[in-house]
Amino acid sequence: MLRMRRGLARVIAVALSAGSVIFGVGFAEPGARATPDELRCSQPSGREFERAAPEQEGLDTQRLADALAFAADRNRLNVQVFRHNCLIGEGPSNAETGRIAWNVWSVTKSIVSLLAGIAWDQGKLDIDAPIDRYLPPGLGDPQHRAITVENLLTETSGLKIGLVTEGITGVVPVDPFSAVQALAVPFDDPPGTKFTYSQRNVDLLSYVLELAVGEPLQEFAQRELFGPIGIGRGDYYWARDRTGHTYGYAHLFIPPLDLARLGMLTSNDGAWNGQQLVSHAYLSRATSPSATYNCYGYLFWLGPGCAENPSFLPADMYAMSGLGLQHVFIVPSLDLMVVWTGVFGVHTTKGLSGILQYGGEPSHEFFRRLLAAFADSPIPDPGQYVEAPLRIDYSKYFDPDIALAVFGVGPDSYSGCNVLACLNLPLAPPFTDAPAGCLLLACLGTDPRTPGIR
Repeated sequence: MLRMRRGLARVIAVALSAGSVIFGVGFAEPGARATPDELRCSQPSGREFERAAPEQEGLDTQRLADALAFAADRNRLNVQVFRHNCLIGEGPSNAETGRIAWNVWSVTKSIVSLLAGIAWDQGKLDIDAPIDRYLPPGLGDPQHRAITVENLLTETSGLKIGLVTEGITGVVPVDPFSAVQALAVPFDDPPGTKFTYSQRNVDLLSYVLELAVGEPLQEFAQRELFGPIGIGRGDYYWARDRTGHTYGYAHLFIPPLDLARLGMLTSNDGAWNGQQLVSHAYLSRATSPSATYNCYGYLFWLGPGCAENPSFLPADMYAMSGLGLQHVFIVPSLDLMVVWTGVFGVHTTKGLSGILQYGGEPSHEFFRRLLAAFADSPIPDPGQYVEAPLRIDYSKYFDPDIALAVFGVGPDSYSGCNVLACLNLPLAPPFTDAPAGCLLLACLGTDPRTPGIR
């Protein structure tokens, strides 16, 4: 997965080059959230989204083009702007990148949340229950087994974190059994008392989900979520650890055009062409602030000023957010959705620290331009992005004990689980899960196991 190939380099080169913005026109019956002068499009039944000219949705074509050109300048390799379900604007490199499966990193967490909602709707998962209900006997101690499903959904398990060291062994990838590794991480806080963004939480959740639904997570996901909205099993790759369990925190490689389908499902209150796939009751909980942190619900970032969400957007906005600035931004009150993927793109003079802290710079400046494209701009110009003083705490990113635990060493290791063997389960060799052509960032190539999206 770490090997870079010329195919990916060509994609990035094309994406960063200048190009034209493509618009299309489509027709649909007006809906409740569109004004009488605006169109509302249907969700796609085939592979293509319905399109509308920006003016049909209350936006100026040239100003929207300016916003999209800005996004391309910030390393946004694929950009899609939807209003009233209509695709009204695309980035200059969308034709080259739209069908390439891209690692959306922590956007994966929000998709795991949707799967948890489906399992909850079906009565297979109790959000309020301790994970003890689902774990096999003898796995984990009583304190870890007392963590609730909701603790994992809200990132309030209380487990110690080291964001990079939690995730790096999935990137490499050598994790023997990520969920079991989570059950050995010590507590910094009592469960349910404090939000602490963790990768291991969601790996543990994805394993609990598998146990709750009684089948591998990806089989459940394909049948209950991806398939019904038109995403084929060969369209994506979702990495697993060496025991075959799907990572929850990241490593879903999915084409931007299919990521937009997941965003559109969410923005339409869990419904797809009349079929309710995720209930309103669950999405209402998922997009409401948790008791411990106003910026977070069930693996969604909520509200302006949270994560990379621009501080001037309406209060009802929320987002899926991943490393390198992978995003699905949803603004219900404007019936607006923006989906973009890329490779960072922050403009700063503060080096790595600035890139990590000022991740909101591209989205601030993009949405500033996008809202200016509205014929009746809903928000006054917020002005240029202003860099706050640096406050990066690198201790939150790295924890040597968590890294050493993968090798069965140190206080955070789970007895009997290391890179050579784990609980007497067969382990696949490192690097064997990914098809040839699926690299750290994207899936390219012609291997039969590689998503057939080209």
